[in-house]
Amino acid sequence: MQLVVARVGRAHGIKGEVTVEVRTDEPELRLGPGAVLATDPASAGPLTIETGRVHSGRLLLRFEGVRDRNGAEALRNTLLIAEIDPEQLPEEEDEYYDHQLIDLDVVTEDGTEVGRITEISHLPSQDLFIVERPDGTEAMIPFVSEIVVEIDLEEQRAVIAPPPGLIDDRAEIASSRDDAPAGDDTPAGDDAATGDAS
Repeated sequence: MQLVVARVGRAHGIKGEVTVEVRTDEPELRLGPGAVLATDPASAGPLTIETGRVHSGRLLLRFEGVRDRNGAEALRNTLLIAEIDPEQLPEEEDEYYDHQLIDLDVVTEDGTEVGRITEISHLPSQDLFIVERPDGTEAMIPFVSEIVVEIDLEEQRAVIAPPPGLIDDRAEIASSRDDAPAGDDTPAGDDAATGDAS
């Protein structure tokens, strides 16, 4: 099975190094020296990693045969693809490869259907599930333990405990007016929020 593990960014310096946007939780395994990666577009590869280092929080790679800035810049936006065993699991418990999560049904703890995971977005701060709702809209679910309470690969589902407003656009907002005594007819005033777009 092939998985995208990184995307090549800008050239760094003049000796063929490139920045990469890492798309794997195991960069030391997938993007280490000697790794041979397929590419998209296929015409750019395969590429063999010669060296790798972290500079200012970003991973820099140099590929065999790429020796100058022009060669590095020509690889910009190329996707790096690793071949992995589909049965292989990440080393850490409660970690998953993207391909294990794609197409899982997403339900709330009470069994309410939310949708289906179509993509995993890897952001610097956290990962997000991109979930296609039954009506065709998308929801973004942060992949954090407080919200995603269970991943059941056998049942092919992710169980979530969403905070108000995460999957329901009509978030319930407590209002002090609900507690006002009966007969209180204080006007709302011109600056009250009405929701009307006038």
